[in-house]
Amino acid sequence: MKENFLHYVWKYKLFPLLHLKTSKNNQLKILHSGSHNLHSGPDFLNAKIIIDDLIWVGNIEIHIKSSDWYLHRHEEDANYDTVILHVVWEYDTEIFDHNNEPIPTLELKGLIAENLLNKYEKLFSKELRWIPCEKLIGNTNPFVFQNWIERIFLERLEQKSVMIDTLLKQENNDYEAVLFQLLSKNVGLKINGDAFLKLATSFRFSILRKERFSELSLYALLFGQGGFLEENIENSYHQKLKETYQYLQSKYQLKPIRKEQFQFFRMRPTNFPTIRIAQLASLYHMHQHLFSELMNFTTVKAYYKFFSVQLPSFWATHYTFQKESPIRVKKLTKSFVDLLLINTIIPLKFNYLKRRGVVDEAVFLNLMQQLKPEKNAIITKFSALKISTKNAFETQALLELKNNYCDPKKCLNCAIGNDLLKT
Repeated sequence: MKENFLHYVWKYKLFPLLHLKTSKNNQLKILHSGSHNLHSGPDFLNAKIIIDDLIWVGNIEIHIKSSDWYLHRHEEDANYDTVILHVVWEYDTEIFDHNNEPIPTLELKGLIAENLLNKYEKLFSKELRWIPCEKLIGNTNPFVFQNWIERIFLERLEQKSVMIDTLLKQENNDYEAVLFQLLSKNVGLKINGDAFLKLATSFRFSILRKERFSELSLYALLFGQGGFLEENIENSYHQKLKETYQYLQSKYQLKPIRKEQFQFFRMRPTNFPTIRIAQLASLYHMHQHLFSELMNFTTVKAYYKFFSVQLPSFWATHYTFQKESPIRVKKLTKSFVDLLLINTIIPLKFNYLKRRGVVDEAVFLNLMQQLKPEKNAIITKFSALKISTKNAFETQALLELKNNYCDPKKCLNCAIGNDLLKT
């Protein structure tokens, strides 16, 4: 038995309310269970009860055993002087307030339905499970399930928005600079994300603003800062970039990062850092008002068209500066653009509109529903539990469910867990 379960039972009054009696056999009626206090002090605030026809207004404290009152030394804390009822699983001793008067106690043991206890034990059993309700989740009310995944998807956007707020503070609320950092990180995917972020933060964004009108300068800036122009390569294109970067380096006092931070091993050539840097450079050269354009689109089709970047002819026959390869156009695929939308564009747009006070949640749900479902180990496991997904909105919600509710076993804070317990 855990206290958070007793909090849940008290909050939703999941026990017979008629003919309640305290441990001293006084009649008890609950008019208002109080507001759940998630901070220090009593567990429920401003409750209202009747004991033997006398109305009491105050706070509620909940423990497994009544003796826990002394174990937690509440008798020494003035915050607990306003407790009007002590709710416990097991009454094992009488407790007294600061005036040495006994505090009324309600014992829940014997009041909670056996099937509710059984479901609680199943959810919180020590049996090793991927998620606590994996044997029960299929019984969830479909309406409850759908509403919950909408809510936790928006929770996920809120959490990403908090992270974006931190970046904005560092960049003096420059959304374009933050967009560049997030795009760079996510262009690098998981393997090279950190290296790309270091590249993006290795120089002031104002330098990119000045140089993006020249394709050669922009390429030189990004490849030079990535450490890819320090070698002597017998290649006219590489030499032009190197000469241009040396000029920029002197002009802006630039210091490149180490090229060794970028990983090529066991990667598909289309994901090589050199190709992704080239695509990032072309994107910023083609679209001089990148941020404002990305904020205005409302359809995934518009985003796909926007991200159709063309690279200089050199990259048609190269994946790196050293080795020539058969001719192949290097495009940003729709699946790759989907990742950029999920991890960069949509969270940033949510933050931007939220700050302006014009967030329409339906717009973001609609955008995510246009994207194909993600493929990863977590989604595959949910699929094995007969939880299918039709789009990225649903897969993002399931990732949030697994990471922030299932793994820390917050079943009592989860609508699915609540529905399974109440059914």
